Amino acid sequence: MVYIKRSLERKFLKMSEAFKVVMVTGARQVGKSTMLKHLAENTGRVYVSMDDADLRELANRDPKLFIQMYQPPVLIDEVQKAPALFEEIKIICDNSDERGQFWLTGSQSRKLVKQAGDSLAGRICVLKMYSLSAKEIACRAEDIPGEYSITSLISRSSALPKNNILDVYTRIWEGGMPDMLNMDAEQRREYWNSYIDAYLMRDAVDDNGIIDTEGFRKFLRACAAFSGQLLNYAELGGAAGVSGTTAKEWLKVLQSMGIVCLLEPFFSNELKRMVKTPKLYFCDTGLCAYLSSWTSRDTLMNGAASGHFLENYVVAEMIRNASYGEREMNLNFYRDKNQKEIDLIVETDGVLHPFEIKRLASPERKTIKAFGVLEKSDREVGAGGIMCMAEKPFPIDENNSLIPVNVI
Repeated sequence: MVYIKRSLERKFLKMSEAFKVVMVTGARQVGKSTMLKHLAENTGRVYVSMDDADLRELANRDPKLFIQMYQPPVLIDEVQKAPALFEEIKIICDNSDERGQFWLTGSQSRKLVKQAGDSLAGRICVLKMYSLSAKEIACRAEDIPGEYSITSLISRSSALPKNNILDVYTRIWEGGMPDMLNMDAEQRREYWNSYIDAYLMRDAVDDNGIIDTEGFRKFLRACAAFSGQLLNYAELGGAAGVSGTTAKEWLKVLQSMGIVCLLEPFFSNELKRMVKTPKLYFCDTGLCAYLSSWTSRDTLMNGAASGHFLENYVVAEMIRNASYGEREMNLNFYRDKNQKEIDLIVETDGVLHPFEIKRLASPERKTIKAFGVLEKSDREVGAGGIMCMAEKPFPIDENNSLIPVNVI
């Protein structure tokens, strides 16, 4: 299989120059091991996987001997299966000033991040990886937007094919799991079915102690049905036949596994009557589409939930930009009790960039009317606009533009 360059490569290598340990976490099968093994090629770095039962047993029983056998620089895959290694790694790091000694991968979990943070505080950088973005699939891994002015948008758009709703919904329906890129619809269905059984359900039981597996399956589907909506634990739990308290705990499990993410509401002391409830999104829209029983791109694209899926897709792509880019980006949304709403607010360097997300090629200009509420906040408001199906960027006013979805 041809290797697909990942957007996280740049940041990972840069952090490896600054930290003694760099760990990549993320959901199962998003490509963590593949990326690190690719980066380790021809460097002399040893690769060892904790999927090997004998090596795993040795690492947990005698971590000192394990490190003697696999000396740094080393890449340790699935490190969450050998937690005894963290203390030994700490000792090695404290006795050397070498950077990038240990590269680690681990399937995302609360337990793993806590273990690594407790043992390796100040020595480790933890980076999060997601399934393939549209940019990575299109071989544009390094093309992460840093600004949203009309000049910048036109420049970026000139190097891309015209925005096309069929292409966008293909990406939404297929998702970004690397192993699925060349699969047909039947193969994708079986892949997701196996993914849920072999990974999600097993991790829910083994790592998180969830006993009600049938209820957890229903909860997964309920989350897909509520994607893109304000989070209501009672309603979410009710859809799965569990209590709101259980729904809250299970949602934390799905977050820790890298399956869903929450977009928090924007907060400002100057703005009153704001909704304080987060919105729920899936990290991979392909999994969300499968759980929602959308059996083809066209049925999804023409279905009642197509707008929610487009919003989920845009938010997920922007989360990847925030995770992989050089500049710090905070992502929020705005909604108040007067029903004024802004789908997405990107804050960089203290400047707010507001965006609406619409499944239209020519959305009305009044769509951005709600952006005015941000003028009352304590931060500068910069370039924003409407992320939509327009074929190319087009100015709405001096600050805002129509932004083709494929440009983000």
